Amino acid sequence: MLLFLTLSLIFPPQHPSVDLTILPQSSVMGVRGLQGFVGSTCPHICTVVNFKDLAEHHRSRHPGCTPSVVVDAMCCLRYWYTPESWICGGQWREYFSALQDFVRAFTAVGIKLIFFFDGMVEQGKRDEWVKRRLKNNREISRIFQYIKSHKEQPGRNMFFIPSGLAVFTRFALKTLGQETVCSLQEADYEVASYGMQHNCLGILGEDTDYLIYDTCPYFSIRELCLQTLDTVMLCREKLCESLGLGLADLPLLACLLGNDIIPEGMFESFRYKCLCSYTSVKENFDKKGNIVLAVSDHIAKVLRLHQGEKKLEEILPLGPNKALFYKGVASYLLPGQKSPWFFQKPKDTITLDRQVISMSSDPESKQEVPMCTDSESKQEVPMHMNPESKQEIPTCTDPESKQEVPMCTHPEMKQKLPMGTDPEFKLEASICTNPEIQPEDPMNMGPETKQLVTMVSDPEILKVARTHHVQAESYLVYNVMSSGEVDCSNTLEDELDQALPSQAFIYRPVRQRVYFLLLGDCKDGTSTCPAVKEWFVYPGNPLRHPDLVRPLQMTVPGGTPSLKILWLSQEPGIQARRLDTLLACFNLSSSKEELQAVENPFKALCCLLIYLFVQVDTLCLEDLHAFIAQALCLQGKSTAQLVNLQVCLTGIYCWKIPTSGQLLMDP
Repeated sequence: MLLFLTLSLIFPPQHPSVDLTILPQSSVMGVRGLQGFVGSTCPHICTVVNFKDLAEHHRSRHPGCTPSVVVDAMCCLRYWYTPESWICGGQWREYFSALQDFVRAFTAVGIKLIFFFDGMVEQGKRDEWVKRRLKNNREISRIFQYIKSHKEQPGRNMFFIPSGLAVFTRFALKTLGQETVCSLQEADYEVASYGMQHNCLGILGEDTDYLIYDTCPYFSIRELCLQTLDTVMLCREKLCESLGLGLADLPLLACLLGNDIIPEGMFESFRYKCLCSYTSVKENFDKKGNIVLAVSDHIAKVLRLHQGEKKLEEILPLGPNKALFYKGVASYLLPGQKSPWFFQKPKDTITLDRQVISMSSDPESKQEVPMCTDSESKQEVPMHMNPESKQEIPTCTDPESKQEVPMCTHPEMKQKLPMGTDPEFKLEASICTNPEIQPEDPMNMGPETKQLVTMVSDPEILKVARTHHVQAESYLVYNVMSSGEVDCSNTLEDELDQALPSQAFIYRPVRQRVYFLLLGDCKDGTSTCPAVKEWFVYPGNPLRHPDLVRPLQMTVPGGTPSLKILWLSQEPGIQARRLDTLLACFNLSSSKEELQAVENPFKALCCLLIYLFVQVDTLCLEDLHAFIAQALCLQGKSTAQLVNLQVCLTGIYCWKIPTSGQLLMDP
């Protein structure tokens, strides 16, 4: 993945046909308890449908309009990854073949697919992200225990998605000519918005949040039969009928049950009280099913009596979590939508701590909701806004971390941003707001900021980076330049193996040089460069706060070029400068002559292998042979031939190689 970060930074997208075989290489999402409730208590909301029939019906109703399906790609990775071998880094060609089959099946019936990938982790969901990463650590630990005990790969019941699969899937789908989008926030909002605004057939995924959004129909990827294109449609209207609720009540229900924004324990006592007073319980309903029914009953029979007359904090035990709860409800409001649960005063405003916030996606609406403020500075927290819909959603700082992000209001103004509590990095970074930058979302969806708070002040280069990000043509580049915060999820690393350092540390020097290129303007070394917040998962990291990583100055022959030169220049010789910069990122400028003698497809591989073996002294000759063999010996092999190859785990090195540098290699 790091190589892709570096390549996408230095070389502008060329949309080549990518052969990735030569390179080295969850939990139920959404509303708590809703998936189980639907399966056990409300199976009638699930209807078997056929995509071919749906497409024909759509064409008859909308002549000349191509039926389209929005795909939440992050939900589909487990469905797409069918190869049996996964412990050694993954089977790229088999996986690519599965993606081809998936695309062909829908193309054959005239359905267009639009794939969305998560492009960032929202601050309000960072705690949930950390919780899931720590859970994944425990699963990975059990995988290595099994391998050591049984000397073989675990079964599918212990399956863990190969490292980097989501990133590489973007490139694979683009190679297949598919429209691929990387989100500027959590992808589910953008998926739901796109589906609603473009009159799509529906959303294909596996996330109960899609039952809450008032958008196009929601189809299950888990139930999809690719041969027949049959799947299950989950009907939110039937769900509402079963619960005695309206569509506009579902966001409130989701927040009271708990979701990615509202911790499950926040309203545990409230749910228990609802359960105790609920009198229509049937013996065959499980406890979680009872809770969903009990909370729904309370909304319908108690809360609705005060709807529009009282504030939510007056009828619910919100306590200090008012702003977070409002944010949770508002997160389900798509452009043009508003919630009847937001109380309106005669003058259409409510205030908290003297702050006023609009909470509707409807430009005509005057609904208001409290915003988070810092009790000492009284600074307003910036709002995510869609320029057309005027929807605003408050972004709250973590009450435990006490971190604040002050905003500049003029490109020349700079303020200090506390970067964390690590005693080793007591530094402050400058951030700037560019009023000239009007975020231009190619997909026209999701809330955006009025003023973009960034780590880089050049609006032209930010626009280029943002476009590359949304079009899934770069990896982490825009995250660094915009927020100065990046993350890396779990990789298959044995926490008990002290001989092999974590990939997070092996590749950190390269990332630091990349940060130096991206953040620039470090005229006196790196002392004036802001630190980058890294949420990287590695053994022993409790993820209580990000690591603060300083950019590392590097030497490029002829001088370090600016991003404008690297990305936008058409001058003769620019490719040579880009290659010089790439080699400098890996500290391999002295090896340029030897690398130029290697054929183009293998230059990147050699660059990465040289770097690995310099950084990791515990790698041996057999490791090198394994990498090179996979690059050279498997070319020309068909997918069918690769399927029949046997994976050997007798050599421990084959699954100990640093996974961030691997790329779904055939064994």
